[in-house]
Amino acid sequence: MTARTVSNRAICLMGPTASGKTDIAISLCKRFPLDVISVDSALVYRGMDIGTAKPDTETLRRTPHRLIDIRDPEESYSAGDFVRDARAEMRSILAAGRTPLLVGGTMMYFRALTQGIAELPSADDEIRASIDAQAAELGWPAVHAKLREVDPAAAARINPNDSQRIQRALEVYQVSGRPLTEWQDAAAIEAQGDGVQFTKMALRIEPRSVLHERIGRRLEHMLENGFLDEMRRLMQRPGLRRESPSMRSVGYRQFWAYLADESSLGDATAQALAATRQLAKRQITWLRSESSLKCFDSLDSLAIDAISAYLASQLS
Repeated sequence: MTARTVSNRAICLMGPTASGKTDIAISLCKRFPLDVISVDSALVYRGMDIGTAKPDTETLRRTPHRLIDIRDPEESYSAGDFVRDARAEMRSILAAGRTPLLVGGTMMYFRALTQGIAELPSADDEIRASIDAQAAELGWPAVHAKLREVDPAAAARINPNDSQRIQRALEVYQVSGRPLTEWQDAAAIEAQGDGVQFTKMALRIEPRSVLHERIGRRLEHMLENGFLDEMRRLMQRPGLRRESPSMRSVGYRQFWAYLADESSLGDATAQALAATRQLAKRQITWLRSESSLKCFDSLDSLAIDAISAYLASQLS
């Protein structure tokens, strides 16, 4: 199956971890003139292969993925870095007469790319300390209620116990006098200026217990295929610390503790499994808040045909 590309169209393929995004993406690339851009905050790092379920060398040879292995694990990589790099790759793909296929599970990156990333005011230590003091006295749900008074849209998006995001949203308002939502809306308008139209698709697996089983099997597969040896190699890098952004990735921080003799293998495995399930839950929550999103059951035997038919309608 082939399709005529639209000059300013990009395809987003999102989904929780272990939902089969890579396999679907590869199948789509066989049917359409698509080039893959990875949307994953861990796959950008070199040497982090097994614990991230990075596509193997042969898969990447057959279906190259852009924005994989572009940073050393000692380095940081932000949503702003991703937007800059992804836009450059999209321009290159579109100029070649092909369509970008953005694939991954880092929802913050997708949102920054499709809705813009605001140039927010710098952090203010005094204001942060004041917000933290309020939370210590009243609790974060009460501070969340204060956020609802000044930025109801942000409060609706942020969980009452998400201390980091509540703090930042209130900080932005108190520093600038403008709600975080207003800053983000302005960024969204700017994002539309590049003229790219996004078709957003997502994979889902129901019931949730089936997704959890897949997550468990994938973790077992990682351990059987040398994840701990990969961790040992990473821990030997002189500039890498457990506080490095790369090592905050799910799985890596739990097994760092095990290899540092701070927990047992069983405890680290259980903690990594729980953390991965929590990640999937957050990803699903993000997807529910996305507008104009077409969802497909990735375990349906006819899923690839249904996705292809939908994609053909978008690219024709």
